[in-house]
Amino acid sequence: MGNNFVGHQRRSMRLKEYDYSSAGAYFITIVSYKRINIFGSINNGVVHLNQIGKIIEKTWLEIPSHYPNVTTDAYVIMPNHFHGIIIIHNNDVVGARHAAPLQTNTPKRKSQPLGVIVGSFKSAATKRVLRSGLLKHKRIWQRNYYDHIIRYEDDYYKICEYIEFNPINWEFDHENPTR
Repeated sequence: MGNNFVGHQRRSMRLKEYDYSSAGAYFITIVSYKRINIFGSINNGVVHLNQIGKIIEKTWLEIPSHYPNVTTDAYVIMPNHFHGIIIIHNNDVVGARHAAPLQTNTPKRKSQPLGVIVGSFKSAATKRVLRSGLLKHKRIWQRNYYDHIIRYEDDYYKICEYIEFNPINWEFDHENPTR
């Protein structure tokens, strides 16, 4: 008899019908490996990043220099997870909206999907942390990430508020291992 075992398949958390390289705002959450508090601490509702947290922050802020059609927006680095907003801009807009696009000799760069941007961020941050010698193990992130497509302005403002107040609510956060 043959082996009926089928290898473990990771289930995608992304919407099947959605183009994650399209212009829009995306709220992401990335969790540290085994939910270990390795990015810093929170005292009286204020985040205090350690050296690893500062590397994560620097890497996040550099995303637009690697992806010209991407802007990073509100973010917070918590002791064991990260929340941030990534905005992917329309790559085809050149010149005035109601006029013919300006002709340039530079080829258009294809917009990268959200997963490529997040994966690149996680990889670059991991390499920098490992090079720093601040961690003994080789993983700093859980697999995958959570995303939410921000479709409405009021949704955007609620998420920004959530990000801003996340440190104040740390003692009640389900990601807080000491709760």
